[in-house]
Amino acid sequence: MAAWVRPVADGSVAAVWVVPGASRAGVVGLYGDALRIRVTAAPEHGAANRETVRLLATLLGLPPGHVSLTAGAGSRRKSVHIRGRTPSDVRQRLLPSASVDTSGSRN
Repeated sequence: MAAWVRPVADGSVAAVWVVPGASRAGVVGLYGDALRIRVTAAPEHGAANRETVRLLATLLGLPPGHVSLTAGAGSRRKSVHIRGRTPSDVRQRLLPSASVDTSGSRN
């Protein structure tokens, strides 16, 4: 279950699956070994990446500078570095905010 987030020296690194262009933003739940989130921004000119960082920072109660994209800028699967939060803290703060996805879509 915890494969999507792992510890690093100054916090955590999370595997995230991003669905851009959604009607509403938020954490959906787990998607394989990644945290699935939706963002409203289109995947153009880095807008979806910026919204991903802002959304995660807000949900984690961190300034945006404490969350950064470390891999996957051009794909849906991304690696996100989270400074100042342990993997346990990240799980506790993000998974309870997951909505129930009843759309039946895998995107």
